[in-house]
Amino acid sequence: MVYILILVVILLFAIHFYRKEKRHSVKPFPEHWHKLLMENVLYYKNLSKGRQLVFQQKMMQFLSEVYIDGVQFELEELDKILIAASAVIPVFGFKEWHYTNLSGILLYPDNFNEDMQFSSKDNSRNIGGIVGNGRFEKQMILSKKALYHGFRNTTDKSNTGIHEFVHLIDKLDDRTDGVPERLLEHQYAIPWLNLIHKEIEAINDNHSDIRKYGGTNQAEFFAVASEYFFERPDLLKKKHPELYKMLVKCFNQKLANPIKN
Repeated sequence: MVYILILVVILLFAIHFYRKEKRHSVKPFPEHWHKLLMENVLYYKNLSKGRQLVFQQKMMQFLSEVYIDGVQFELEELDKILIAASAVIPVFGFKEWHYTNLSGILLYPDNFNEDMQFSSKDNSRNIGGIVGNGRFEKQMILSKKALYHGFRNTTDKSNTGIHEFVHLIDKLDDRTDGVPERLLEHQYAIPWLNLIHKEIEAINDNHSDIRKYGGTNQAEFFAVASEYFFERPDLLKKKHPELYKMLVKCFNQKLANPIKN
């Protein structure tokens, strides 16, 4: 379906020029969003009331800086909420954060293939999200189906939205290599690389409970391990204490308390 690809390109150019010409002011947090967050975002639910207010502010700041559009469907409030939550969770430990390498997000109704098509007749639709390069630089494409699954299933150690935003964080130093220089102090770089290689070897030898995709390369390991860290910190701390401690340093977040429904 070539027309879908053409539509995507047009939308991405529109997003680019929209962001270039106009910067949204930060809107007040809609009060009814609190209930939606409590029902759908376990990370938010487990925050204190004061920290929830900070989370809300960070969400609205993010939404003022990034354009979100649906492809062949109209966006719902929960779509924006889950995307914003995905963006805030990995950087919540920092006082201020801006995704300077992101201008816009396109939300597809379903998973898509390498040609960014999501026809129901295509069996190769196995991509839930990508961070763009080249003509899609500063853009992200997410599958609504994958986005929602990441928040609804709180036991599978996976979250597509968080995964893609971690890739963006990794990419801030212009290299998506699994070593986020903006987050890791220099003295931790070598220990982090050594740990990555050890964990990837364990994954590929079927001696790890970390998702198989994390064994693909350093960048995917960082993203997959980060999903695990934010979705099941209690389990990660128990099974991979060294990795847990390193991710606490990396994200400036201590998630030692078990997360329960």
